[in-house]
Amino acid sequence: MTPARRRLAGFTLVELLVAMAIVAIIGVMALAGLSEVINQQTIARARAERWQAIQFAMRVIVQDIAQLQPRATREELGEAYQPALLANPSAQFALEFSRGGWANPGGFPRGTVLRVAYDWEEDKLVRLHWPVMDRTLSTPPVRTELLDRVENVEVRFLDSSGEWQLDWPPLQMSGPQRLVARPRAIEFAIELEDFGRVFRLVESSG
Repeated sequence: MTPARRRLAGFTLVELLVAMAIVAIIGVMALAGLSEVINQQTIARARAERWQAIQFAMRVIVQDIAQLQPRATREELGEAYQPALLANPSAQFALEFSRGGWANPGGFPRGTVLRVAYDWEEDKLVRLHWPVMDRTLSTPPVRTELLDRVENVEVRFLDSSGEWQLDWPPLQMSGPQRLVARPRAIEFAIELEDFGRVFRLVESSG
């Protein structure tokens, strides 16, 4: 074959197969890289949304605690009063308290103090509130799930002497003061499955 004819000749079958194999390998590598990028974007978006949910939950908690009010409430059976702030192992909820600042733009015949509770149900942090302060057994709470994947909830209270208490009112406190006593600050901590321990230290209005 002359040099001119050799220049006009096309690819051989082997050359085509080799070229196709190289293109296929490059395509697979590019697809794997693209899949990894999409994966990382999905993970980053999920983490960002999760962190936003955590921040929202903690903001709600801080706003509630910061407006703690010394308003005792009747027990559901109406036989006695519960303290304005209640947290102990025998209590119904992990934390229950009276919160002021309940806006009433509609001018409804009700007060501006709201009874709020936080509890840990299975793996969820739940906020509850009642439409009336002195509720009865037939008064259902409004229940809101703030966070999931919660492994533990811890609350502690800084008393007037600078000591941390796990129960409120403190066991040594007696008399009418137990009903309205407020700590200097409250630390609310949650242990999360994915982000570990997250807490807020809130100075109360007491």
